[in-house]
Amino acid sequence: MQNDTACAAELKNISKQYSGSTKIANNNISLDLQKGEVLCIAGENGAGKTTLMKILMGLETPDAGEIFINGKKEIINSPLAAKELGIGMVHQHFMLFGEYTVAQNIVMGIEPRKWAVFYDTKKANNAAEKIINDHGFSIKGSQKVKDLTLGQMQQVEICRVLHRNAQIIIMDEPTSILTEKETDSLFETIKSLVSEGKSIILITHKLHEIKKCCDRVAVLRRGKLTGIKDASGMDEHEIARMMMGEDLIFFKTTQIEKKDKSFNAEPVITFDNVTLRRKRQKNPLLDKVSFSVREGEILGFAGTGGNGLGVIEALLGGFFSPSEGKILHRGKDISTLGTRKLREEGLSYVPADRLRIGSAGDATIEENMIINRRHDFIKGMINGKRTAKNFIKKLAEDYNIENADGKEKCSVLSGGNLQKMILAREIDCIKDYIVFSEPTWGLDVASSSFIMKKILEIRSRGAAVLLISTNMEEIIALSDRIIVMYKGKIAGEFVNTRDESIKEKVGLCFRKPQAAAI
Repeated sequence: MQNDTACAAELKNISKQYSGSTKIANNNISLDLQKGEVLCIAGENGAGKTTLMKILMGLETPDAGEIFINGKKEIINSPLAAKELGIGMVHQHFMLFGEYTVAQNIVMGIEPRKWAVFYDTKKANNAAEKIINDHGFSIKGSQKVKDLTLGQMQQVEICRVLHRNAQIIIMDEPTSILTEKETDSLFETIKSLVSEGKSIILITHKLHEIKKCCDRVAVLRRGKLTGIKDASGMDEHEIARMMMGEDLIFFKTTQIEKKDKSFNAEPVITFDNVTLRRKRQKNPLLDKVSFSVREGEILGFAGTGGNGLGVIEALLGGFFSPSEGKILHRGKDISTLGTRKLREEGLSYVPADRLRIGSAGDATIEENMIINRRHDFIKGMINGKRTAKNFIKKLAEDYNIENADGKEKCSVLSGGNLQKMILAREIDCIKDYIVFSEPTWGLDVASSSFIMKKILEIRSRGAAVLLISTNMEEIIALSDRIIVMYKGKIAGEFVNTRDESIKEKVGLCFRKPQAAAI
């Protein structure tokens, strides 16, 4: 341990066990954050990373241990106490108000006032726009948060912490749904903040990010600290061994067996000149989009946040109906059907927003896991309950969902385990077609590899797969065809050759959008 005077923060012997859970989230963890450094907290899903940072942020109270800030012992029992100590956090699950504007969310809690009484909209917007422009983000202060994509919501979270000028900044999976350009911009921001003497804690599942922007890495496994190393001297396999306790086989595009198929089967889902616009909006959110996906095919949708990916997901999920054009399921018009009716038609759906759409936090894990097929388990009462319990246990084992006691609330699950629960539920009940939106967001390397293989298995069983992702590596690794979206239009459509040429073609659509089909 280095001299306390050099420590921005030090955690000593931190332990935490949640009520009603047999698992110890944090088990006697001690680590320090030096001033002006980027410390990575790495570990697989459920390793205790987020819990540890919530303790530092005052969102959770430790059962044991001490916290020192700038060498002084502190009691951090609330986010306000953390804020007063110069600690800010960019949360993995957004803590934003959808009905408020971006600017209102950024300045919330320290709002500028006119005559010390009235909210000063102009000053708030100017402050927000300055931060947004300084860091090259793709949002505007006047936009309502509910109209943003997940990637843009992440940007709001980052801007809010930057606006508070925190000296210790915790970033929980900040790049999970950012594009490569946005990620590079964030890393430049991190470097700039560190040069000003600020200290950053970066929680990430992306091993390549550790060497790219971190000074040291602290690895957690099953609630315990397995070691702290200099990031510069480590490779991804060494970090993976510390995280998993074993060697990890990385999932690469070259490991995928190419699927030689002409896709002559009938279309399962078709968009026929689909346009979506909102009232009093000049430019449509989606503009005359047409495509089809067939049995045994993975159709990937690529693009940056705000270019139509979220709109396609919302239409496929039954949250909106087209303003013009039709959505067809095996020739049948399903344009006006809601989510429940679409599921009856054959839809399985893994949404990008796993908290608000993919799960019910106040319901039990059991209720969440059987929500799509509860009628299958209520027959016979007692036998139905036993069958449901066995079903849940098997899914938890197959998908390695930790802490999946069916009677606990879904909110106790870590972000990664929540995502695996949703994936398990939807993949198991697949009938005809499935929509995946950001399926590996927040998952560690091993879990991401597992899910990607599951997606390929679904295709091999003959289902139609629509994959929506801002992760270009994921799109190229899995898709048979790729559609690139730009400003609500199709900028390019390609058969995936899974080589360097496809990366160049897709990348060209991002840099210089143009209608293309190969």
